[in-house]
Amino acid sequence: MLTPSFTAQLDQHTLWRRDFALRLKHLSSWLRDNELLDDATSDRLRGLEQQVRSDKVVVAFVAEFSRGKSELINAIFFSGYKRRIMPASAGRTTMCPTELGWDPELPACLRLLPIETRLQPQALSEWRQLPEHWQQIELDVKDPAQLAEALQKVSEVRHVSVDEARELGFWHEDAPEDNPRVDAAGRIEVPRWRHALINIAHPLLKQGLVVLDTPGLNAIGAEPELTVNLIPQAHAVVFILAADAGVSRSDLTIWREHLAVAPGEADSRLVVLNKIDTLWDALSTPEQVEAQIQRQRDTSAEVLGLPASRVIPVSAQKGLLAKVGNDTELLMASRLPELELALAQGTMGQRQRILRSAVTAGLAELRQDVARSLHARRRELAEQRVELKGLRGKNTAVIRHMQSRIELERAEFDESGARLHAVRSIHLKLLRDLTEMLGAAQVRAQVADLATTLRQPGLKLGASRAYAEAFERLRGQLAKAQAASAEIHAMLAAAFRQLNSEQGFSLQVPREPDLSRFGKDLDLIERSHLQYLGVRNMLRMAQPAFAERVVRALTARLRAVYESALGEVEQWNKSAASQLDGQLRERRRNFNRRIEALDRIQQAAAGLDERIVEIESQEATLDQSVRQLAALTSALMDTSAAAEVRPPLERAEAAA
Repeated sequence: MLTPSFTAQLDQHTLWRRDFALRLKHLSSWLRDNELLDDATSDRLRGLEQQVRSDKVVVAFVAEFSRGKSELINAIFFSGYKRRIMPASAGRTTMCPTELGWDPELPACLRLLPIETRLQPQALSEWRQLPEHWQQIELDVKDPAQLAEALQKVSEVRHVSVDEARELGFWHEDAPEDNPRVDAAGRIEVPRWRHALINIAHPLLKQGLVVLDTPGLNAIGAEPELTVNLIPQAHAVVFILAADAGVSRSDLTIWREHLAVAPGEADSRLVVLNKIDTLWDALSTPEQVEAQIQRQRDTSAEVLGLPASRVIPVSAQKGLLAKVGNDTELLMASRLPELELALAQGTMGQRQRILRSAVTAGLAELRQDVARSLHARRRELAEQRVELKGLRGKNTAVIRHMQSRIELERAEFDESGARLHAVRSIHLKLLRDLTEMLGAAQVRAQVADLATTLRQPGLKLGASRAYAEAFERLRGQLAKAQAASAEIHAMLAAAFRQLNSEQGFSLQVPREPDLSRFGKDLDLIERSHLQYLGVRNMLRMAQPAFAERVVRALTARLRAVYESALGEVEQWNKSAASQLDGQLRERRRNFNRRIEALDRIQQAAAGLDERIVEIESQEATLDQSVRQLAALTSALMDTSAAAEVRPPLERAEAAA
């Protein structure tokens, strides 16, 4: 039952990634064979390969309880098992945030983090690095029954006292209407697990899809790292409503506090009006049913402030039933293919465009650097050819004089090393200063006042202002780092111009890193935290343990942003340093080749012409290398190449 679905789009993207990886491997081998693979180029190739191989598409499913969220996940991703995999029956639903993905380094398993870890200060990202604290259950992906039974554990609960529920973040005296029900024994039902990680070799998950299944409002709000880190970083958020109820009060709270985006960012949000089969009324005509669905769709879009095109009516249950039973008519009636198409064209299409654009830019810079090295070799050979042709008809004394001149040039070149060392020293000092600006210590310093405000007991009435001031400092630090990188760039440009003039190099400073895009990451983090400061969560923030989790979640996310910025600066530095090292190395090789050539000419009368022919042959080889480089990199940048029929590596070789 083939539809232009999310699955098909992800398959296409995976084929492109595999093709790209093979082409990149071929380019790497070619560079190594031609002695063009320096440290910076090798790092850039590894970065491109890692970027493409590890690229993940994160889709978060968010809903209040009983909206059919888990059933929708089953229908879209797991219908191939011909049964429900995620718990979706009455009273048996996902109780903790659950991530489904694939890590080939791990066995197929379910890992569960106990809810009691909330009582400790570590952020969720830190717990991920402590596997010994997770309960692990092996999964048999070939046995759907065992798989489904094991995954029922994400619906497990515990019954605790009111005091323990308060410590865990599930009970608030200031918001009694949101508190869970107390049973006859005075106990409260809470999730048994804080977070679940499902690692299975499902075809979609192996291709880089990560599905984030979130619990209802009370559980969402109690885990700040979920709402201020994981959900905002998802490439798409699917928000599920019930078609018969529309946007309820708790639905609207989730949307306003956790999911609302700026008007220009609506493409990352899809709203599913689920359970439209409840509106299929035998006493109404199909036209009347359709009109009712359309009214609910328009009303929901208006309340949420979205275009109606972003609200998709669906019956997840009927869609799953249709896929299991191969019932095309029922599948069309469920409208599930419409949702799959929206995910494919929106989420996957946008993600692919961003990734391919980044890869193309990286390849263009790599080609420019390698082409510059080839050009330097070509120029050195041309100078040597002219020099040797000038020796035709000259006697031995002239050749010895030429040898002495080359030795003198080499000595003068070696003496210039002191100036190069001075340039490197200044460069490294400025780089150290820039690195400190983007280090973890600076992150802590910029948010220290905010952390103090959030950790104060009671209501955090000044939290909004503290956030604004902290993020203003963070943006200022980024601007300061950008100014420092501009200073380094200008210094290198002047030094490279002087070296080009004095030594005949062809050095060019790599493009300065653009740190402004990390400012956009800061904007996203700030917005997600400010959304979190609604009345409901301000009451939670009054609890010291909860406020500490918010601080740790914020610090972890900011540290990740600054580490990414620092990584970009380090790559830029390596590119500039390797370019200089490469041309220095090539110049030294050229001195050796010139002296060796003159020695051979002195020993044999025919040596001069032979060496000139040899150089001309090397020049022709370099010209061919330039063409091969262009062909190999163009093939990598050609995003339509994956659609060709021939095997990917064969296509890359043919292009070369």
